[in-house]
Amino acid sequence: MNRSLLVQSAMVLAAFSFPVLASADTRPIVAGSTDVALDSSFLSALTSLGVTPSIEKPATLTGATAAFPVTDGEIDLDTAKAEIFHEGGLSLTAGSTTVKVFNYIIDTTGGAPVLTAAAVVNGTLVGRITLFDLALPSLALPLVPSKKDILSIGNIAVTLSSDAAAALNSAFGVTAFSAGFPIGTARTTFKVGAK
Repeated sequence: MNRSLLVQSAMVLAAFSFPVLASADTRPIVAGSTDVALDSSFLSALTSLGVTPSIEKPATLTGATAAFPVTDGEIDLDTAKAEIFHEGGLSLTAGSTTVKVFNYIIDTTGGAPVLTAAAVVNGTLVGRITLFDLALPSLALPLVPSKKDILSIGNIAVTLSSDAAAALNSAFGVTAFSAGFPIGTARTTFKVGAK
């Protein structure tokens, strides 16, 4: 290859702009808890349908507030994109039908924040479903943990997803559940590790 051709090749390559990926500030999530103050309309709806809620350990229920331990995950402090993993869940029982939803994942990596869960109906695994839609408050970015590396995000509106509404209506033979039904207001608090 002669020198002229080499120069021309270099000029062609220089004409293309190759993207340089910025270094994201993604941190591991070490531990924490997501607490959900359950909406009174949700609890009233369950009572009117004869559905009894209970907690799947190690989650806890104190009054009308359910707490789900955060086990691990990842969060990008620059964008607030995250996957936050939990233990425990909820069990809903009416007559001979029991629906368990557990091992929640808060996922803010897609177009809209959601909470997914593993679902089991009468002992049969259905799979992972989008259980709740989440509406996050306005966040100042980048997120800045406290001096003890704690992040806390509150005022998260939790509503029933269309997939979950259809699944619950089918399981319990009702038509009462609908997308957007208010479930409660959540706060997730967790410790982040080093980058």
